[in-house]
Amino acid sequence: MKKDNQKGNPFALLPLAVFLVLFLGVGIATKDFYKMPVLVAFITATAVALMFNRKEPLNKKIEVFCEGAGHSDIMMMCIIFILAGAFASVAKAMGGVDATVNLSLSFIPSQFLIGGLFLIACFISLSMGTSVGTITALAPIGLGIAETTGMPIPLVIGAIIGGGMFGDNLSMISDTTITAARTQGCELRDKFKVNFLIVLPAALITIVLLTVMTWQYHQEIPGRYTYEWVKVLPYVAVLVGALAGVNVFVLLAGGTLLAGAVGVLTGSLDLFAVVEAASNGMIGMAEIVILSIIIGGTLELIKRNGGIDYLLGFIKRRIHTKKGAEFGIAALVSLVDMCTANNTIAIVMAGPLAKDIAEEYDIDPRRTASILDIFSACIQGIIPYGAQLLIAAGLVGVSPMEILGYLHYPILMGICGIIAIVIGFPKLKK
Repeated sequence: MKKDNQKGNPFALLPLAVFLVLFLGVGIATKDFYKMPVLVAFITATAVALMFNRKEPLNKKIEVFCEGAGHSDIMMMCIIFILAGAFASVAKAMGGVDATVNLSLSFIPSQFLIGGLFLIACFISLSMGTSVGTITALAPIGLGIAETTGMPIPLVIGAIIGGGMFGDNLSMISDTTITAARTQGCELRDKFKVNFLIVLPAALITIVLLTVMTWQYHQEIPGRYTYEWVKVLPYVAVLVGALAGVNVFVLLAGGTLLAGAVGVLTGSLDLFAVVEAASNGMIGMAEIVILSIIIGGTLELIKRNGGIDYLLGFIKRRIHTKKGAEFGIAALVSLVDMCTANNTIAIVMAGPLAKDIAEEYDIDPRRTASILDIFSACIQGIIPYGAQLLIAAGLVGVSPMEILGYLHYPILMGICGIIAIVIGFPKLKK
């Protein structure tokens, strides 16, 4: 098989088109974007990629696939996913999620009810690394607050979704953060610092908006919340350790052990329950691990067939400046997320191409990783067929379309991302 085709071959992109037609076509036809499993759609695309270069033996093409699937970056990313799943599962099983939620709720002043709920969702999602888990934990509480105070349910749920997307975008154990940093070759903490500076104004404006919109509702939060400080420690330890630059493998393994120890010492879990929770967490990451491997192999086939070179050339012909390249990366990951309704998959697919563009236009990897994560999270947080809105709407009994008008943070995050590209913020030193 020939090395990368310098001129490029547009037909080599056919596997991606097959994937999008399958995934989007079935979703539109059935009005259910989860009807076609993304794994099946991508395996079908892989089969199409293997049909190219018929003069090459199948064994050779499979070797190319395996070379891409087994790339060190892909393997490291998969191991991190597995460890993150174990940590999240053990911490949840020992009561860490409930303790964190209740601890946060105990400190909200009544006049900052929904702004405080947004902050709680930010903290929990930052600690847990998952927007869906945050929404699942807080949506019932948000429903209770809305029913007690008379606030519009979509407004309260919109605040929770926004907070969930904050941590989804920034958390050190979020699969999107891990994927964005790994595909661009930068450290998690460095990506966090750049990303945080860009989205901080969006979070602050969201708090102000929510406070003003709900100022007339002055009632105390319903219920009394009890918590154990010790059960919050694993989340705090992982967050602090990540910011301090502790190796991510050591961090997640240590966090899992700490969460298990807390569970055993508090009597929430026994040793075998800890092992079972860790196992379930690792197994729960199986789909994203398998998908990452298949995507890595398929993209390598597409690259060898000249598809990536053609796409790079197509984009580059329309990019004439560094800012244009950054906007191109933002548009690329946004479009992929609209098609896949999964921001992790969007970054995995767009990441290699974004890295090529960044290298061509000398864009800092920290900045590229942040752009990928910010715009994929922005789109993921506002599409009505995404997991976040579907789960939130299902839990509280409203339509995803009703929530759209209250998704302040995801929209503001995208606006801040655009402004950051336009003004070149933040200024980074090599």
